[in-house]
Amino acid sequence: MGINAVFEALSHPVRREILQLLRGGPMSAGALAEHFTLSKPTLSVHFAKLKEAELVAVERQGTSLIYHLNMSILEEALSGLLSLKEPK
Repeated sequence: MGINAVFEALSHPVRREILQLLRGGPMSAGALAEHFTLSKPTLSVHFAKLKEAELVAVERQGTSLIYHLNMSILEEALSGLLSLKEPK
């Protein structure tokens, strides 16, 4: 996981909203899609960016893809960002 990939993933409001929704627990791709007026291909790109940054984990249950929030990666990225800040 590269920190640049994490921040690139976090740079888009749709991806931040997906992460916010996943804070409530794992959700299927279909359940997540219900919260947006975007096409499935567009949402797939957003899901792929989140997966590439390892901010989400994906598990197949039958024909459904279930997305889980990977808080440890998010915490690691935020910790890394805070460590860049120079002390006063």
